[in-house]
Amino acid sequence: MQPFTDAEVENAQAVVYAAMPPTPQYAWPLLAQRLGAEVWLKHENHTPVGAFKLRGGLVYMHQLRRRGLGGAGVISATRGNHGQSIALAARREGVPATIVVPLGNSVEKNAAMRALGATLVEHGQDFQQSREHAAALAEQHGLHFVPSFHRDLVLGVATGWIEFFRAVQPDLVFVPIGQGSGIAACAMARAFTGVKTRILGVVSAHATAYLDSFRAGHAVSAPVSTVLADGMACRVPDADSLALILREVDEVIAVSDDEVAHAMRVLFSDTHNVAEGAGAASLAAALQQRDRLQGQAVGLTLCGGNVDRELFAKVLAGAP
Repeated sequence: MQPFTDAEVENAQAVVYAAMPPTPQYAWPLLAQRLGAEVWLKHENHTPVGAFKLRGGLVYMHQLRRRGLGGAGVISATRGNHGQSIALAARREGVPATIVVPLGNSVEKNAAMRALGATLVEHGQDFQQSREHAAALAEQHGLHFVPSFHRDLVLGVATGWIEFFRAVQPDLVFVPIGQGSGIAACAMARAFTGVKTRILGVVSAHATAYLDSFRAGHAVSAPVSTVLADGMACRVPDADSLALILREVDEVIAVSDDEVAHAMRVLFSDTHNVAEGAGAASLAAALQQRDRLQGQAVGLTLCGGNVDRELFAKVLAGAP
């Protein structure tokens, strides 16, 4: 992926900030006490869809319409946040959106996508099967298929990481990996701003495709069994995303659902912010790696807060 130019970033910022303000990054004292480090938390849960993905959807759809494409409608697959971003961005551009989700997907994420005007199709047992069905529907109905990883998506998401790196320059940052747009955006923003922050990727211990691929140096598929971290439930790595991760990411760490649940509780008690599983993954990794973080400046992202009420209630009722 080619580095972003000043003009590209400025245009992306204009598109994003027409729909939302920059999100804050806060140094929460209780998190610092827990980790024995200076801790900065980027609040991407404060976007209009409650997750970082909106930035990418806005820029992707804007660029698509500038190219004169997508007028007949767009279609994509998601576990929720990508779909919300495409639905909102498509509505702003006056384009119909169809979103394919796996069977048993988050009830509240599904409701949010419908409320944003998307036609929802439930198909498949996991994201990969939903993605394949969405691609088939795109061909059948002449719709533009929106991938989960694309340079325009990464450019949009990078606006958040540029905000972060211009405000603070931590020694390292923990970034969850789903299909890779978030961590790729972090790497591209690091290059754009010139900071020296180390990037540590975080996967679910129950969806290890990117960790296995990182260790092997090439794409490796892996089964998915995570209950909490649906935003990291990737079975097959994206080739372009993996290439960038192999080149730019310093390390990849796995966190269990139990560790994610603990981090969700910590975020609520220490900051009174709601985090979905993937949204708590960077803190879960930091807590796991606490001993090596002493005295350092650490960056975390609360990248999404879209967890179903019943599931969150069960998490909060768990062990402290």
